[in-house]
Parts: sequence; C-alpha cells; structure tokens
Amino acid sequence: MLPKVLSLAFLGAGVFVLVQVIMPIISFKLWEVSLNQQNTPLTSPNPNEQQVLGVSVENQNGFPAIVSNNNRLTPLPYKEFRISIPSLKLDDVKTVVETNDFEQNLAHMPGTALPGERGNVFLTGHSSLPQLFRAGNYKAIFARLPEIKKGDKIFVSAGGQKFTYTVLNLKVVDPKETSVINPPDSEGRYLTLMTCVPPGLYLKRLIVLAKL
Repeated sequence: MLPKVLSLAFLGAGVFVLVQVIMPIISFKLWEVSLNQQNTPLTSPNPNEQQVLGVSVENQNGFPAIVSNNNRLTPLPYKEFRISIPSLKLDDVKTVVETNDFEQNLAHMPGTALPGERGNVFLTGHSSLPQLFRAGNYKAIFARLPEIKKGDKIFVSAGGQKFTYTVLNLKVVDPKETSVINPPDSEGRYLTLMTCVPPGLYLKRLIVLAKL
C-alpha cells in the first residue's frame, strides 16, 4: 500500500512541476502569436545597418550573448543608475554602466547612449520562469517583461536627474540580431530593454523599445 501511495505522490509532484514549467511557455507562445497578429511592427533601425561595429555574438557555455567592445569617447559621469517600471513592480533596479555582465544587475551596453542622450540606451537583463521573479533576484529580473504594454512608463534616475520613457512597441527577434542596438533614428532619445524568451529558455530575445 505504502509503495503505491508514494508512487502516486511522486507522480503528482512530477505533474505539478511539469505544469509549472510548461504553462508559462505555452502562455508565451500564445502571446507571441497575438503580438505578431497586431501588425504594428517595432520601430526599427535603418535596414542597411544590420551589423553594429564593435559588437559581436559570442557563445558563452551554449548561450549566444551579444558582447560590445565599444567605449565612450568621453569620461563616464557615473558608474551606475536606477530604473523603475511600475507596471512590472520593478523599483529602483541597479543598472551598471558600460558592462556586458548582468549577473548581479542590469547591464548598460558599452558604447550606447546614456539616459537623456540622443541615441539608444540599451539595457540587458536575465529572464526566467515567472515563479522565480522577486525583487533583487537579478537571475529573473526581467521574468515579467513580456507583460509590459505600449504606453507603460519606464523611469530612470541617473546623475541626479530623472527621465521618463514611454514604451512604443515590442518585438521578438533572433538571438543574433544586433541591429536592434541601433537607435531608430538619429534625433530621438530611446531606451531598449532586452531579455531571453520563452520564460526559462533563451531561444529568442524580447526587445522593448521606449522613447523619452
């Protein structure tokens, strides 16, 4: 009797874990289909600028990571800044300037604009299953990023100033697509958030474009 009870318990636990993993992925795929059907493409960079100088895609333990070797021509005014996204319950998230490392923070891609500047402030953060999301867990800091919507606000505090960006659109792209680092035009002040999708996997990248 006991072995049968244990078998059923293990089976139930296995099914529960499977559901916890599979359901977020199914939900994401349904969301992605809906996103594609909206026919409102992400404001995109110049199609002739598919490659970004100083940027490469490197295989890091099976993970295709976009790495920038660019440097600013002028000294950095600060080493980090903070962003908040109220709609995702993200508040005062640490963002390190000019780094490719986002294990313990969000990473501002070297060579891209700083908050408030013309160009594109390009930020990268880890994603994971939504169940792992919590404040301060940078391994899953962008787990809820697919929930962001057009019109949502992104607040940035940098160098004693505050900036408000409004989300323009979202797009799912190939991991090797580096053109999204470019600003959509030469005059605007943009901010881009990037993370891996589907939840818990890194098959594609979610790009969220916002404008000052």
